[in-house]
Amino acid sequence: QVHLVESGGGPVQGGGSLRLSCAASGDFYESYCFVWFRQIPGKEREGVAGIFSDGRSSYLVSAKGRYTISQDKDKKIAYLEIGSLKPEDTALFSCAVDTPTDYDRCQRRGSFGMDYWGKGTLVVVSS
Repeated sequence: QVHLVESGGGPVQGGGSLRLSCAASGDFYESYCFVWFRQIPGKEREGVAGIFSDGRSSYLVSAKGRYTISQDKDKKIAYLEIGSLKPEDTALFSCAVDTPTDYDRCQRRGSFGMDYWGKGTLVVVSS
């Protein structure tokens, strides 16, 4: 069983940056995929960034340039850095893990393929 806990959200001024963390406990298979999802009020949840166990990453087109996903494999933590924050980044950010998996599946960042979910961390960006 894998347990995920997100942190790093909260109120933030537009133009700033923040780093979200997703700490995992439990055992992974050798192949795994962390995905950060974003749920903007009134919209569907979408996978904004994913990172495979070998370090390859993928992004939602609208997230490229301002969102950066990374991981600390030893600590089983995935990070999501967001720069130049805008009010439209206001959302509940959740992380999820799919394991075992492959990169083709990971880069699709589909919510249906995820095995484990965190409860999320809320980011509120003011103008």
